[in-house]
Amino acid sequence: MTDLEIARGAKKLDICDVAKKLDIPSSKLILYGKDKAKVLDFHGERQGKLILVTATSPTPYGEGKTTVSIGLSDALAKLEKKVVAVLREPSMGPVFGMKGGATGGGYSQVVPMEDINLHFTGDFHAITAANNLLCAAIDNHIEKGNRLHISRVTFKRCLDVNDRELRRVQLKNRRESFTITAASEIMTLFCLATSFDDLREKLGNIVIGYNDKGEFVYARDLDIVGSLLVLLKDAFLPNLVQTLENTPVFIHGGPFANIAHGCNSVVATKLGLSLADYVVTEAGFGADLGAEKFFDIKCRKANLHPDCVVLVTTLQSLYYNGEGRLSFDNLQAHIDNLKLYTNHLVVCINRFPKDTSEDIQRVEKYLSDQDISCYVSTAYQDGGEGAISLAQGVLDQTSDTSEFHLLYDDHLSITEKIEVIAHKIYHADEVIYSDDALKTLEAFSSNHVESLPICIAKTQYSLSDDAKKLGAPTSYSITVRDLVLYNGAGFITVLLGNIMTMPGLPTTPNYEKIDYVDGEIVGLF
Repeated sequence: MTDLEIARGAKKLDICDVAKKLDIPSSKLILYGKDKAKVLDFHGERQGKLILVTATSPTPYGEGKTTVSIGLSDALAKLEKKVVAVLREPSMGPVFGMKGGATGGGYSQVVPMEDINLHFTGDFHAITAANNLLCAAIDNHIEKGNRLHISRVTFKRCLDVNDRELRRVQLKNRRESFTITAASEIMTLFCLATSFDDLREKLGNIVIGYNDKGEFVYARDLDIVGSLLVLLKDAFLPNLVQTLENTPVFIHGGPFANIAHGCNSVVATKLGLSLADYVVTEAGFGADLGAEKFFDIKCRKANLHPDCVVLVTTLQSLYYNGEGRLSFDNLQAHIDNLKLYTNHLVVCINRFPKDTSEDIQRVEKYLSDQDISCYVSTAYQDGGEGAISLAQGVLDQTSDTSEFHLLYDDHLSITEKIEVIAHKIYHADEVIYSDDALKTLEAFSSNHVESLPICIAKTQYSLSDDAKKLGAPTSYSITVRDLVLYNGAGFITVLLGNIMTMPGLPTTPNYEKIDYVDGEIVGLF
């Protein structure tokens, strides 16, 4: 059976009954049919344990990190733990592009799968609309007299579609480029805001460009923040859905990890921690991107810390990063990186049917020799039952207090922070800055934003900034092409190598498989 067929066969609970598992009264729900809802202002009194699921460097086909996250949540529920998964919303760009759906797979899925992978509750559309209203307001202000003396616009339009032709667009008075909604600044600040008041402040803090004195001009200077908040007010409420096994799931916000910070919203995470004893969340792509940003941006800003980190790998990834041989170099690099942050770490092998027991035993032996716990998950085939051993291992890890450290201090300069990440996480020897990057650094220094954390935008397929450097590359340089200030979100995005903020479509896009036949969607996943 396909993932879509399995999802359609699910015996879903009414979403009000799912909410009861977290003690959320139906009066605190805005219903979107019978299987999804938004949660109004509501918090519990629990102080749950936070479990982060991350991964080794991915292959182009994905390694099942979301599948493991969902399976782990279902397994904890089978062990009679009060648990909720807190995940990101899929972007329609990848859904119709290369990746397809992003709601897990097999018997470890979140439903309603079709809705979540498409328009869902409209959050992405609201973010896109708010972003582009601000862009329209900027150009209208310039057209109608430019009392703010805007000389250079830096805020970009966005769209939730992979469209490489929008990387360069000629406007009336300047060249511009679109970014994909999942990498837009409003998406990132939306996911880092802790309340409506904080969302208002972050929207106002967006730097839209520079005036003729080289000073920042802010979104609040356009008197538009109230209108942006009106567009986002419903989207800011977390979405409640369920797994195939009826475990509650909050899905909210969807920033990319190879461009943005790759984490679901702070409000959904904190809501989950107040309602459940265990919260399973994930960070996008490999640990060098998603986990690093989860720790150094999200945890730093939201005063969070993980009680356990699950590092997902597959034999496919180990062979791919070993260029055809079973290699532990990439796995070891991610383990070493994660140990810089926490002492509560387990490895999960997401098992595929073709995997051999001999290879799995080799991985287990390698990790056992380092006193690292390793568990095999078959959640794709077996649902929560296939992740019971992983769940028990996570419970063991969370039974005592974990250590947690950030990678760098706020007081370091922008270049010092970049170099810490480059040396300690990517294992690079040198950081090279383009002329554009040096000019941007000078402008940032003049406007005093050095204290902000760093969000690296680079390829997900390598620890380096070159997708062709597999495994655990060393003795190489990374190149900073430019930097972008996400002042509303409160971080600086650093563009490495040839990373693009507007992805393109592959030779054979996933949209070729998708259709609507006899009243049903086909080919979604």
